[in-house]
Amino acid sequence: MNEGQVDLAHTVALGSIDDEDHHAVQELLDGEDPVLRAVFLAEVQQTKDALCTLSAVTATAPPPALRARLLAAIAAEQPPVAS
Repeated sequence: MNEGQVDLAHTVALGSIDDEDHHAVQELLDGEDPVLRAVFLAEVQQTKDALCTLSAVTATAPPPALRARLLAAIAAEQPPVAS
């Protein structure tokens, strides 16, 4: 797999794929090279796994007052006026 394909696999794993990248992924998956397809899909899965591990390790609880501030901000908003 070349560097561009690795980058594309990371983009897929992040869920930030655009139309141009989507076309490139589809070409790769529809291609006649089953080894390249398998390596690409493995890279996507490895990246997803790494992101999941990173998020689990770095997750922190929100500050206790955050919920109260959010609810107060929501309550302060005016409902939309029907026209």
